[in-house]
Amino acid sequence: MAPLRQEADPAEAGLDAKALERLDRHFARYVDEGRLPGFLVAVSRGGRVAHLTVYGHRDIAAGLPVEAGTLWRIYSMTKPVTSVAALLLVEEGLLSLDDPLDRHLPAFADPRVYLGGSGAEVRTRPADGPLRIRHLMTHTAGLTFAFYHTHPVDALYRRAGLQSAVLPGSDLAGTVEVYASLPLQFEPGTQWNYSVATNVLGRVVEVVSGQPLDTFCAERIFGPLGMTDAGFCVMPEQADRLAELYGESEGGGIEPIPGLPLRGRPRFLSGSGGMVASAHDMHRFMELLRRRGELDGLRLLAPETVDLMTRNHLPGGVDLRAFGSRPAHDEPGNDGVGFGLGVSVVIDPDRTAAPAGLGTYGWSGVATTTFWVDPGRDLTVQFMTQVRPKGSHTVFPELKRLVHEAVTA
Repeated sequence: MAPLRQEADPAEAGLDAKALERLDRHFARYVDEGRLPGFLVAVSRGGRVAHLTVYGHRDIAAGLPVEAGTLWRIYSMTKPVTSVAALLLVEEGLLSLDDPLDRHLPAFADPRVYLGGSGAEVRTRPADGPLRIRHLMTHTAGLTFAFYHTHPVDALYRRAGLQSAVLPGSDLAGTVEVYASLPLQFEPGTQWNYSVATNVLGRVVEVVSGQPLDTFCAERIFGPLGMTDAGFCVMPEQADRLAELYGESEGGGIEPIPGLPLRGRPRFLSGSGGMVASAHDMHRFMELLRRRGELDGLRLLAPETVDLMTRNHLPGGVDLRAFGSRPAHDEPGNDGVGFGLGVSVVIDPDRTAAPAGLGTYGWSGVATTTFWVDPGRDLTVQFMTQVRPKGSHTVFPELKRLVHEAVTA
């Protein structure tokens, strides 16, 4: 274990210490009012941690505090990691963004697109073209999630037993076969819909590399980068550092809820949301991206590959709200934000719901974890807690506003 440590004085890093105190007090109130169990927030400039705060509990009932070495379920923050895994294979010439998906996963040959109807009366047509790897990485594949309840194809996912994106009792390969049996919501490349696509991408990584996803990531990403606690399960010696998972209760507080089965290697290796990591691990991963593919003398990706990953790939330079599959993505938080290869990308700071620099990229997890890299300000930020909200959470825009207020240079 290598816990994250503060390395620089805020003033030396161009940060206002009083503004950072306001940030800490703001989220401490969330804890004191029973809306969060505890949190960790870290702000870095030029790769040096200039602000690190832990507050509250990682396990309320046990009285265990949040510590720098606490482990967190990062859920969808797994997606950028899986995207990096795929890009390693692209650089090696084993995979191409333009590869038809069925070249690697034959079950996706001859995809069909939703045409009309619902339930057993759903009508489909052949897709105009193949599903491609880039469609998976940009969430423009036509795949979906069962929990949306906004489209007849979402209902087909529920009928297939995919309420949690995994077929109960199945592994990644078996679950992906079920995805392939269902119609696409739209023609690949024509809309943006956040979906199970990164699980499919994780399966592509397995097939192309010949290794299970967790083994590939451990050998090619976690080990080389010194992400010593990152993985798809919690080992016995790590278990006491794993934060308890909470959900919002009806009364406005929080209560413990079941989390991923992280103790022991899972049958289903989720490239979409299966990882656990410490703040140190996420700092190392952010540094790889901030430094455009190199860290501590080790080059993992070419600068051009990271540049490709972190630019907007939505056609015509549009944002998520304009290109999103409505009504699921017709929300103000998607204004001014595009999507790269596994990360969101700010393309119009004047239209974003919270202050953000042009080109800022990152992603968040359902348990209220988030990270972003702001290349223009040479800034990286992460926030860790463990609460699954019932609806939209105000934590992320508030965090962005408070960090923005702290940057002085």
